[in-house]
Order: sequence, then C-alpha cells, then structure tokens
Amino acid sequence: CLTKEGYTNDPICPCVFIKKNGSNFVIIAVYVDDLNLIGTPEEIQNSVEYLKKEFEIKDFGKTKFCLGLQIEHLKGGIFVHQTAYTRKVLKRFYMDKAHTLSTPMVVRSLDPNKDPFRPREENEEILGPEVPYLSAIGALMYLANCTRPDISFAVNLLARFSSSPT
Repeated sequence: CLTKEGYTNDPICPCVFIKKNGSNFVIIAVYVDDLNLIGTPEEIQNSVEYLKKEFEIKDFGKTKFCLGLQIEHLKGGIFVHQTAYTRKVLKRFYMDKAHTLSTPMVVRSLDPNKDPFRPREENEEILGPEVPYLSAIGALMYLANCTRPDISFAVNLLARFSSSPT
C-alpha cells in the first residue's frame, strides 16, 4: 500500500520505504509491528496522516529506544548511545561494581611467558559452562558494532579464544 502512495521500497533493505517530494523526504523503517519515521517535519506529518487512514495506529511520539539503542533528541540533532544496554550487560556478568579504566584492555607484555593473550598451555583448564564467555563476547560485539568502536580491538582479541577460553 505504501508503494501506491509514491514510496519506493529500498532494494537492499526491504523493510525500508522512502518518499521524496522536492526538498522534503520521509524514510519509514518497519520492524515487526513498529514503524520509525525519519524525515522533514512536513513529510512526516503527511505520512502519519496517510498511515492513520490506512491502518489503526498509535503514535508514541519520538523514538527513545530502538534495538538496544537509546535516542536522545537535542536541538542540533540526535544523540545515539547505549548507556542502558551497557549497564545491563555489566550487571548480567557481575561487572557492575568493577572499577573503570580509561583503556579497554591490559597492555600486552613483550615477554611471551607473561602475555595474558598467549595460546593455551597443556596444563591450563578451559573455562566451564558456568562462565558465560561466549555470551559476554556476543554482548560486547553488539556494543562495538553499534556505538563503541573503541572497544573493537579488545573484543576481537578476546573472541579469538572462544573455543577454549582460559
């Protein structure tokens, strides 16, 4: 029904619909039964009116949370962050009381015997299933991919040991 109204379906992401009208535009992102509208105020209003005629919808106003991302609307634009998600991850892995550091990982030693990221030795025990290593890596990867590229190197280094963490 959106394509009949002049919206084009994005060929790469089929859940995104775009409509341009001169210098005005609107982008509708569909996620299950939720819609996020982005665009110029006039075109957003036109889209909302059209959608209300076609569907029974509730307008919850500006998006504040979307897929673990927090969205703050400021005068000069928007600010996207994952503060709530980060706190939830820290609490989930019992790290919420840990002391913060300005660097995301320990400095590597040039001495291979003292390097915490050396290959596993014969006598070292692998962490058991009671330590959710893979879950922690996955949660950190989501952070690194979305809003925290500064931790990417550390997370990817830890992910190398997913099959036999010590």
